[in-house]
Amino acid sequence: MTMVSAAGVNSSDPIDRLLSAHGLRRTAAARRVLGWFVAHPAISYTHAQLLLSLQGADATRPGAEPALDRVTLYRLIDRLTQVGLLLCRVDASRVRRYQSMPDSVKAMPHFECQTCHRDSPLTRELQGSAHDLQAAAQEALQALQALGYQGMSLDLAVRGVCADCAASTGSAALAPSKGSA
Repeated sequence: MTMVSAAGVNSSDPIDRLLSAHGLRRTAAARRVLGWFVAHPAISYTHAQLLLSLQGADATRPGAEPALDRVTLYRLIDRLTQVGLLLCRVDASRVRRYQSMPDSVKAMPHFECQTCHRDSPLTRELQGSAHDLQAAAQEALQALQALGYQGMSLDLAVRGVCADCAASTGSAALAPSKGSA
């Protein structure tokens, strides 16, 4: 049985509850975009990657809603980021990446490869240090809040070369060059 509150919020739908709790309209487009991020919490997307993913999902669903245009998608991810439902990171190449931001998370550690530009969450890898990382993030955010800063999140980016790229670069460096004896 679906419960609808006096405000018209479908209380059994977590996406509706999230949108309403953050003061956002519960449009089909907003539900679809936030639903995608909630369904794929460990993946960060550029705007273009998200648009392609949503279009690909739409192509496989009969009777899918009309496709989102890129401007509507930009506006939606901007609003979702402003209210703290998405985390926006800018990588070393100045590319914005968006990811679902759980309320309980104060720091989202990730690794950015400088060669292939893949962005990988490090939550499993840093599990042993997760409590210390969360405590440090909370302390930093509280200190900034005491200074008057608002609406903050902390981004912990480790940048370097991933194992796959390091292996392929290393094997290319070991291969004999043309014309060598």
